[in-house]
Amino acid sequence: MALTKTQYSLYVVVSALTALSLSAGCASFTSEPGTDAQDRADQSSPAARPSSASPTQKEPGIHYANLWDRVRAGLSLPTLDSPYIARHEQWFVNNPEFMEAMLGRAHLYLFHIVEEVEKRGMPMEIALLPAIESAYKPYAYSRAKASGLWQFIPSTGRLYGLHANWWYDGRRDVLASTQAALDYLEKLKDDFNGDWQLALASYNCGEGKVARLLEANRRKGLPANYSGLTKSLPRETQHYVPKLMAFVNIVSDPAKYGVQLPLIPNQPYFEQVDAGSQIDLGVVARLTDLPVTELYQINPGHSRWITDPNGPHNLLIPADKKDMLLTGLSTLPDDERVLWARHEVQRGDTIHTVAKKNNVTVEALKSANHLTDTRLTVGQNLLIPAGPGKLAQAPPPAPAPAAPAISASTRSAPAGNEDKIQVTHRVKNGDTLWNIAKRYSVNVGDLREWNLLGPKDVIKLGQNLTVWTHRANASAALARLPPG
Repeated sequence: MALTKTQYSLYVVVSALTALSLSAGCASFTSEPGTDAQDRADQSSPAARPSSASPTQKEPGIHYANLWDRVRAGLSLPTLDSPYIARHEQWFVNNPEFMEAMLGRAHLYLFHIVEEVEKRGMPMEIALLPAIESAYKPYAYSRAKASGLWQFIPSTGRLYGLHANWWYDGRRDVLASTQAALDYLEKLKDDFNGDWQLALASYNCGEGKVARLLEANRRKGLPANYSGLTKSLPRETQHYVPKLMAFVNIVSDPAKYGVQLPLIPNQPYFEQVDAGSQIDLGVVARLTDLPVTELYQINPGHSRWITDPNGPHNLLIPADKKDMLLTGLSTLPDDERVLWARHEVQRGDTIHTVAKKNNVTVEALKSANHLTDTRLTVGQNLLIPAGPGKLAQAPPPAPAPAAPAISASTRSAPAGNEDKIQVTHRVKNGDTLWNIAKRYSVNVGDLREWNLLGPKDVIKLGQNLTVWTHRANASAALARLPPG
C-alpha cells in the first residue's frame, strides 16, 4: 500500500558562505537568482556513485525500501569538471526552504519517473532533471511558454505527441510528458553519439544550436565535445548541466552537504484509473475522501479540472484509493459525474442570456470564468456550473496564467482544508506580492505558485490573485482593504 500522507521533513545545515546561482535552462522554470559567487570546483569523485552496471537495471529495484537508494544505485554519468558545480551546490545548501518544498513535491512523481528511466536503461541522473527544469512543479510555466514537470514548449510538445486543447494540456500530464521527455532525451543522446552531456545541453537550448557550435569547433580545430563548448554555449546553458550535477552530488552524498533527504518509499504513489466517460475531479475527490488539491497535483494535465468530453478519461489516483474509486464509479449515476459544462459563445449571446439558459446566476458565471466584466466574445468558451447550487461544491477551474478574476471574495476550501478559505484579492494601487502575502500571513512563494507566477512576473492593477489562508487571517486582511 502506498503512503499518501507521510510527513516529509528536510534538515539542511546552512553554510556561512553565501552564494547565488544563475537560473538554468532556456526552457526551464526559473527558481534561483543570478550567479556571482566565487568559482570553485569540488565535485564528488566517480567512486562515490555506482556505475550503471548495477543490479538496479537488472531487477526492478524493489529490494530498496527508500527510493533515494535506488536512485543512487543508478547514477552513472561521468564526472563533470566545471567551476559552476560548487556554486550550485552552495545555492541548494543555502536555500533549505526551496529544497524542502521541492523534495516534498518530488515524492508525488519520483517513483514513476525512476521506473521509466530504469526500464530504458538510462542514467538515473535523468530522473532528477525535473528538479532543474521545474523544481518538480507540475504547473510550472516559463517565459518561453514551456510548461509542466519537463518544461516542453508547445512546438516540441506537439512533435512528441503532447497535444493540447481547451480541456487538456499533455505537457502537464505526468505520464505523457515523462514518456515524451525520455523519448526526446534518448533521441538527443543518439544524435550526439551517446554523449549524455551534449544531449542534456541540447535539451536546454536546442540540438540545432549545439550541432552548429560543434561544427564551428571542428572547423577551428577545437575539441568537438561538451567540454570544448562550455564557453560558447548560451550563458544559461553553461550552467544547466553543472546545476544538475550539483543536485546529483547532494543526492549521492547528502551527509557531505549537511542535508537529510526526506524518506520516499520505493513504491507507487499513484495508479491510473480509466473513469470510462467525462468526470469532474471534484466528484472523484468526494468518492475517494481526498482533498481535491491532492488530485490536482497528480492530474495537472486536466486544465479545467474535468476530463475532455472526447476522452481519454484516465486519472491518476493515490494507490491506496484506487479500489475506493472503482467502487464509487460503479454506482455513480451518469448525471452526477460532472459539475461543470462548457458553453461556446454564439452571436447574440450575452452573459445574462447564457446564465438564464443554464439556470445559473451571472455572478456564478463571472466567478467560474474569472471575468471582470460582463462582455463576451463570439467563440469564447465558458465553464457553466451544472446547477445553481453546484458552484460551491465544485473545485475552482484552472485560470490562465495571468487571467484576472472578479473582486475580493471568498470561497470554501476543498475537503480536508476546512480550516482555510480561498480569497480572491484584487490588486490595487501600491500592492506588491510581498505586502499582499504579509497581509494574509502567507508565503510569497506560495502566492506565486497559487497564481502560476514566475519569479520575474509582475502583478497588474485590477488583476485578481488567489490566496489560501486561515479564516481569521482572511477576515483581518479583508477588513483592512480600502473600499472600491
